[in-house]
Amino acid sequence: MVLTKTATLNLRIDPVLKELIRIAAKNEHRSVANLIEVLIRQHCEREGITVPEQQEMFAESNND
Repeated sequence: MVLTKTATLNLRIDPVLKELIRIAAKNEHRSVANLIEVLIRQHCEREGITVPEQQEMFAESNND
């Protein structure tokens, strides 16, 4: 599998939620994409799901 630095995620959400995430990102001086990534990482941490760092993923793919 070829790993890239980023991947595209397209999804449909309620327009109100989209506006809320835009406002939240602006308030934290983040991009919407970055805020969503942070929220996913926080959720995984709470749920005990290990999230490897990107460098770890590249190192594993180079060892194969």
